[in-house]
Order: sequence, then C-alpha cells, then structure tokens
Amino acid sequence: MWDSESESVRDRDYGSGILNSTKHSVKTDGFEFRDQSWYVSTDIPSDLLVQIGDVNFYLHKYPLISRSGRMNRLIYESRDIELNRLNLDDIPGGSEAFEQAAKFCYGIAVNLTAANISGLRCAAEYLEMTEDLEEGNLIFKTEAFLSYVVLSSWTDSILVLKSCEKLSPWAENLQIVRRCSESIAWKACANPKGIKWSYTGKPPKVSSPRWKNDMKDSSPSKSQQVPPDWWFEDVSILRIDHFVRVITAIKVKGMRFELIGAVIMHYAAKWLPGLIKEGMTISDEGRNSRDSNSSGGSWKGGLHMIVAGTKDDPPNVQAKDQRMIIESLISIIPQQKDSVSCSFLLRLLRMAIILKVAPALVTELEKRVGMQFEQATLPDLLIPSYNKSETMYDVDLVQRLLEHFLVQEQTESSSPGRHSFSEKHVSDGSQRDTNPNAKMRVARLVDSYLTEVSRDRNLSLTKFQVLAEALPESARSCDDGLYRAIDSYLKAHPTLSEHERKRLCRVMDCQKLSIDACMHAAQNERLPLRVVVQVLFSEQVKISNAIANSSLKEAGESLYQPMVSNRKSLLEGTPQSFQEGWAAAKKDINTLKFELETVKTKYLELQNDMETLQRQFDKQSKQKQTSAWSSGWKKLSKLTKMNNLDSQDHIGSNHQSNAEQQTRKTPRRWRNSIS
Repeated sequence: MWDSESESVRDRDYGSGILNSTKHSVKTDGFEFRDQSWYVSTDIPSDLLVQIGDVNFYLHKYPLISRSGRMNRLIYESRDIELNRLNLDDIPGGSEAFEQAAKFCYGIAVNLTAANISGLRCAAEYLEMTEDLEEGNLIFKTEAFLSYVVLSSWTDSILVLKSCEKLSPWAENLQIVRRCSESIAWKACANPKGIKWSYTGKPPKVSSPRWKNDMKDSSPSKSQQVPPDWWFEDVSILRIDHFVRVITAIKVKGMRFELIGAVIMHYAAKWLPGLIKEGMTISDEGRNSRDSNSSGGSWKGGLHMIVAGTKDDPPNVQAKDQRMIIESLISIIPQQKDSVSCSFLLRLLRMAIILKVAPALVTELEKRVGMQFEQATLPDLLIPSYNKSETMYDVDLVQRLLEHFLVQEQTESSSPGRHSFSEKHVSDGSQRDTNPNAKMRVARLVDSYLTEVSRDRNLSLTKFQVLAEALPESARSCDDGLYRAIDSYLKAHPTLSEHERKRLCRVMDCQKLSIDACMHAAQNERLPLRVVVQVLFSEQVKISNAIANSSLKEAGESLYQPMVSNRKSLLEGTPQSFQEGWAAAKKDINTLKFELETVKTKYLELQNDMETLQRQFDKQSKQKQTSAWSSGWKKLSKLTKMNNLDSQDHIGSNHQSNAEQQTRKTPRRWRNSIS
C-alpha cells in the first residue's frame, strides 16, 4: 500500500506502520539503554555524544549527517573541528522523538503510531531530514503516514491532536493541528452511518463510536443507533485551544447550534468542576482548581488564544488555566438563542467574576444571559458579591441582566423580522413565548429575588426600589410577590423612617393585591397607616364592584354558589405564605367592615341634619342683619294690623295669629343653641 513506483521496496517499507531502510554504513543490532544513556550495539566506537535533557546518546557522526541537514551543519560548519558533543534540548518531542529519528538514521525499523507520529514529524523537521539528502527521508515518510493513515481515522486524529499539546509551535507551523481539527470536524458532521461502535475515550463500561477503518474487529452492537452526541466525550479530552479549533471547524461545516452548545457545556462540566456546584465560595473554587490540576495536569507549551487578561491575575496557576477556559468558551458559544441553557450561562458568569475574566467578555456573557433571562432560576441568580461590595449578593449584576433583557425585548418588538428570524433558530419543543409571558416570568423571578436579598441589612432602599421598578407595570398582573418582598425588607430594616416606608411602598399597587394579601396587609403593623387605608379602600371597591355585578344575577343559592367558587379559586391561586395565620385576620376584617358601614350610615345622617341646621342658621342670620329701628317699626305695624284684625275677625283667627307668633320664636331657640 505504501510502496510507490519511484521508490524501491528495498529502500522504503511501511509494513504495518514500520519504517526501515537498508542504506546505512554502520551495521548495528539496535540500541541499548543503560544508566540514562543510549548506546549503539556495534563494534565501532561512538564519536558523537548528543545530550537531550538528562538522556545521553552515544552515536556516530556519519549516519546522522547523511540524513540530517541540521547535524551536518552543526558538525562540519562549526569552528571546532574535533566537535564530539552536541546539546539538543530544544528538539521538539524530546529524547523519545530523537531516539526514533536516530534509529531511522541507522536503518533500524521504526514503528509509527498515532502516539509518536506528531513528535517524530516535528523532530524530522527540526533535524532537516529532507529529500535533498536522501530519497525517502523521515520527513516524507512521516508526512505520508499522517496524510493517509492518521487523518482517515477518527481515533488517530484525536490522539495526534492530543499529542500536539507539547509540540507548539512546531505542530502549528507544520499544519498538523489544522489538518487534524478539520478531519475531526468532517467526521463529526458526517453521516452517522459511517460509524460503528467501539471503545474509545470513554470509560471501559461505556461505548462510544468509532469509524470503520479504525478497527477491523466487530463492535459490541452493530445495529445500535448512533446518538448525535457520540463525539462529545472524545473531543472533550483535548486542550482548550485545540478544542476551540475543532469547534470552529465544526461551525464552518454547518453543524446545528444546539449540538455545538451541548458539547461546550459537556466540555465545561469536565474541565470546570466548580461550574456544576451551587453555593461555592472562593476557597471552594481554588480547591476545585487544585483537584482539576491533579487529574488533568498543568498546561505547558503555547496556548494560542488571543484573549487579554486583567492586571489582577489570580495567584493560582490552575486558576489562570480555568480563566483561559472560560474566556475561550465564551468566545465560541453560538450566537443563537437557546444554544446553551441560561443556568449554564449564569454559572459561567459566576466563575468569570471570581476568576477576573476580561471585562469585555463578562459584558458579552451578561448580554447572552439577558437574551434568555426568563429561563433563569432563583438559585442561579443568587451570585455573591465578590467585588468588595457591602451587600451579600451582587444586586447590581442582576440589575444589569434585567436591563439587557428589557433592551432585547424592546429590540425584538420593534423589529418583527428579526424576531421571526430568532424564532426559526429555536429548537423543537422550546419555542419562544410571547413578550408578555416572558416579562411575567421575569417579574415573578425578580420578586422572588427581592424577597431573598431583602433580608440583607446592607441592602439600600434605593437599590431595592430601582430593581423593583425596572419592569413596566404591565409585567405584573398581581403584586403579591412584590408585597412579600416589601414586607421582608421591612422586617429586616425596622429602623426605617415613616417617609422611607412610604417611599418603599410606592413600588406596589394596592389594587393588584389578592384578597389574602389585602387581609394580611390590613393587620400589618409594619406598613404605613396610609398604605393600610389604601389597601382597605381598594378591597372595599372590589367588594362593591362584586356586589354590583352579582346583583344582576339570580338571587338565593344560585347567586351565592358562584361567588363562593370564585373566592375559592382565587384563594387557591394565592401564595401559601399569605394563608398562614390569616383565619383570625379574616374575622377581624369582617368586623372592621361592619363597623365601617355603621360609621358611614351615621355619617350620612349627621350630614343631612347638618345641612338642615345650616339652612335654618342662614335664614336667621339674614334677619339678624336688619337694624333695630326697622325691626321695631315692623313689630309696631304688625301689632296695629293685628289689633284691627281682632276687631273685625272672629276669635279663631286670633288664636291662629298667636300660633304663628309661636312658630316664629321656635327657630330663635335653635339659633341660640347652635351659637
């Protein structure tokens, strides 16, 4: 398979991946390793010592210079004619790769595998073992093995790319990383029919797919259907920079963004153990960093992610590695909504804040969270304040997330074309709800968050008020959650002044409280009196409207039953926390309502009496304004008329005039009593 017409079988032999050559002038039976040194088994004494780290190679000059341009130049172009010692500490692949290259120079068969091919290819390039010196040199043969064996195999491509971690920048310059990444991406996006099951990077009890040309043996289950995430575990063993190269190549080939997001979450769970745990402190993060380092080892070599860090770098080397992972993952998350879960984004954001990730990437991550903020949960939002803030939780962060959500909602509502485009990229079964529903879920989430953080005595009233008023009024159909948060804040801050309590209660609409919430608020001594009155008034208005509406229905039991059922359904929809201890409160409220009706009735009666007295008083005051002389002449004229009438009329009319005089005197007594 590996023989060509231009090359004789005698000179080139790839039998089962084994390279050998019969062209050598020093006959040897092989190499021997003794006391950290390699010796050539031959009768000719060695004339060259090559030192690579702690390993010494006692070799001969001629086999090396005949195939290595670098060795030729170092030995014969040196000013030291009797040069017999070389130091090659900078050779890629180290002593292992040089051992294989030296054996090839002596004509000893070299076994090429996925584990050593990348190091041997880089060492051959370093030693300049080109075709100019001899046909079929090491560069040609290692390059052929890479192209025709490694890149056609899924497992070998993964292993070679993994082995390139210690070969930077040689592996990058020789395009080994690029070619392996593209090969992996092509196979990951290919038809799963080209895959059969075998054991690869997963634990022994778990099966993962393998390509047909990887292994001739039959798989555990030939008929087993290949899942879409079959390649997740294998690519997750790669270092972050190589993982980014693979994911970038997969994106170019058009893989679904849901799968790309899923493999990113899988990789993060493997390399960031603190990401999947709740309630972690900074010390816990450091402990997890040490644990991950013990399992995966520290990174050495070139990481080619161009992401700037901050000046205040974490002192831990493992923390720096984790910060690089987070920065890299943020940069490759697909732009489509719901490519990764909101919970994952929030946990990633928490670790990004702890590890002091670049501010631009943190802002980008906050915007991503704002795109799907309605999917967040309360435990994920309870992010501690790591930036020396007075508050226990980072309330400012939640405020920024809410602002990003509102900006996104406004943008989508103003551009229907963009909204429809985003809907096309949502996976099946998780289609985006309408804006009102999303805002209502966010409102419930914010109310729950306010209830939780309100217990912090260092939380200022301004921060509470700004976060509570950030959402529009239409987002809340019921203010019970907001009332619960206000009540919790009042409990934790008993020293608030009357003005501050009124200011706090302004964020709540009393008309949006449920019946049980109104009952609780009516007996809540922490609320300002004005708010209690507003609650009672709003409840009275609700009851009056209910009675007015029910008067149009049938009387008796047919009228009573619907009201009871509606009340029961309303009570069932209210939070359980408002139903504790309110049995006695209901009785007191009913008593207060009865007394209020009695007071209203008495007030109306007194108002009518007052209006009557006022009219009488006004009438008497007009009479008071006349002068004493005019009143005296009037009285005298009245008496004269009365005497004339007495002489002409009968006695009954006289009694009638006396009765009129009595009635005129009666209002005067009322006036005196009023004054």
